[in-house]
Amino acid sequence: MVLVSQLVGALFGLLAVVFGAFGAHLLKKRFTADQLNSFETGVKYQMYHALLILMLSFNLNLETGLEKAIVYCFIIGTVLFSFSIYGLCISASKGNKIKLLGPVTPLGGLFLVVGWGLLLYSFIKNYI
Repeated sequence: MVLVSQLVGALFGLLAVVFGAFGAHLLKKRFTADQLNSFETGVKYQMYHALLILMLSFNLNLETGLEKAIVYCFIIGTVLFSFSIYGLCISASKGNKIKLLGPVTPLGGLFLVVGWGLLLYSFIKNYI
């Protein structure tokens, strides 16, 4: 689980840099200001959680069910949240917004919130 988390964290980080550059240079001409802002939000959240997943993989054994659940929530949440935003922005800029992705973004956000809640719980549990 540690190796998988490190690979996923590194991949998320790599893609966040690529997508950030892609958005800043190529999509700037095609996106509205709101679409560009949304795309950048997806990139930021992806990078934040890439770094978090890497930190967790180096600081936790990722052997307990709770530790695995935390990492899974961050991985699933990042994919659902950030990648649905990318899909929404790109499809909307082409005039054919994929409406199915609309409900996916808050579901991804929910996974991220649950991941953070579980992380908080794991810290409190260790000190009580």
